[in-house]
Amino acid sequence: MSLIVQKFGGTSVADAEKIRAAARKAIRAQRDGHRVVMVVSAMGKNTDTLLTLADQVSSDPPARELDMLLSTGEQVSVALVAMAIDDMGSRAVSLTGGQIGMKTDNSFSKARIQSISTERIERLLDEGNIVVAAGFQGIDDDMNITTLGRGGSDTTAVALAAVLGADACEINTDVDGVYTTDPRLLPEARRVDVISYDEMLELASLGAGVMHSRSIEFAKKFGVPIHVRSSFSDTDGTMIVAESESDSSAVSGAAMTADEARVTVLDVPDVPGKSLQIFSAIADKKIAVDMVVQNVGQDGKADVSFTVPRTELMGTLRAVESVLHHVGATGVTHDDQVSKISVVGNGMVTQTSVASRMFRALADAKVNIQMITTSEIKISALVPRSQAATALRAVHEAFELHRRPDDAKSWSKIKADREVDADVEQVIARLRNDALEALTLTDISMADGQASVTMFGVPDEPGIAANMFETIGNAGIVVDMIVQGFDGEDGSTSVSFTVEESDLEKGLQVAREICDRHGMRDVRGTKGIAKVMVSGIGLRSHTQVGTVLFRQLADAGINVQMISTSELQVTAVIDSDRAAEAIENLRQAFAVYTGQDDA
Repeated sequence: MSLIVQKFGGTSVADAEKIRAAARKAIRAQRDGHRVVMVVSAMGKNTDTLLTLADQVSSDPPARELDMLLSTGEQVSVALVAMAIDDMGSRAVSLTGGQIGMKTDNSFSKARIQSISTERIERLLDEGNIVVAAGFQGIDDDMNITTLGRGGSDTTAVALAAVLGADACEINTDVDGVYTTDPRLLPEARRVDVISYDEMLELASLGAGVMHSRSIEFAKKFGVPIHVRSSFSDTDGTMIVAESESDSSAVSGAAMTADEARVTVLDVPDVPGKSLQIFSAIADKKIAVDMVVQNVGQDGKADVSFTVPRTELMGTLRAVESVLHHVGATGVTHDDQVSKISVVGNGMVTQTSVASRMFRALADAKVNIQMITTSEIKISALVPRSQAATALRAVHEAFELHRRPDDAKSWSKIKADREVDADVEQVIARLRNDALEALTLTDISMADGQASVTMFGVPDEPGIAANMFETIGNAGIVVDMIVQGFDGEDGSTSVSFTVEESDLEKGLQVAREICDRHGMRDVRGTKGIAKVMVSGIGLRSHTQVGTVLFRQLADAGINVQMISTSELQVTAVIDSDRAAEAIENLRQAFAVYTGQDDA
């Protein structure tokens, strides 16, 4: 018999009527011939109510006791769901995280799954029961109750689907699938039939609330198909799998991360080790950094800008200020009135001019771009929060995301086209690993023969980025990395991009033309550089990855010229004559993270 894991979020079990509806879905699946495991969240706003109670009795609740308290929400839900199933004439058994054998580390409120014992679940399934498992929680080696943090029930469901070898993991929620952007913001957003793990990872990190990043990381690592569908209808929903919906579309989705904050560390000495000092201090606070921009230095100094969630701004500033003197920087500035607009798509890897198309859309909408970062499948622009909604609509329209691509594939078509999975044994080996959520690296590599062009004193006004990169594209120059940040002078910005070394002279010529046209301050070209890249699953949620990379480069006396980060890859631009040494050092340093150690 096939096995299905069905996850029901808080809105899907918010009251007695919805609990009975969820129970009927599970019973219907069992009667269709499936063995069924349900993963259930706390009812509606129950977790918020418990947090309010905790605040009323303690100004600083101990993390262990907070996890003990919050775990009761799921315990209420699973018992009620099991009662409803029993009342409808089927058999069910409810289990807490500890009872399903969910072992975690002891990081209260953000525990990671180490192993899952499936014997009890499989025995109960064999006896004809629907197993109703509590999401969001587990136990550590000392039998303390732990919780997995935001999105923990999604992670529980995908993890159970992986270790049980489920045919699918259904995420039943209050939306009927994954959309090209948030349909609450843009009614014209389109529901997609299929989206890839990589695309969904990027969108989840950008605030797409359908799924949480950790659960997608788990699914990608173990090849678990995820079916996102509505709890309240039988709409087909969206499949999250390895493949994309379309091979021809450059962009599959757009996202707005509304509540961002920008931090800029000014006049950082342009010598090895300074990035390490800054980002180590932030990583120690478990704060996830995004949109990292380190400008190409002038006069021995460089500015380092990055974004964090607005709620993490004060903690970030405290961390940075604690090392400011040691870094040798002159100060730090911040702005908490910014939002991030991003486009995501696997098609960017093979298609050019995606960035200039996005920048033109923003320029035509009179939206000013404050920062730019790019990765293999994502382009992000930081914009004033007051212009964020306008910016989102502009890029959504520019890439015609409301239209279904002509070559869009269904899940059934993808399954039919798939070859036999040759990595089954590798998946099984990873599942037996005692640390299921350990960082998994897929590649440590370099791209040599690179060059960079930097334009200083770029006017901070709408339309400049579009004009620049349209001009560069029209000259036949293929651009790889793009970074734009503050350069600390007169409110202007600096923009850097990388090209093949053979295109450097042409790139400089075009950059000088742009410089003259817009009254920029200077243009500089650098050849003999290389990109070193660390790729893998879990790079964002394992905040130590960037720290390890910077530490290895700093210890070897290798200076970092540019930085790019994404859900899938951390990239540093360095001198090419040090690239081979850097790669060897990184492979040695990260060897431990390919095993069971998860610092």
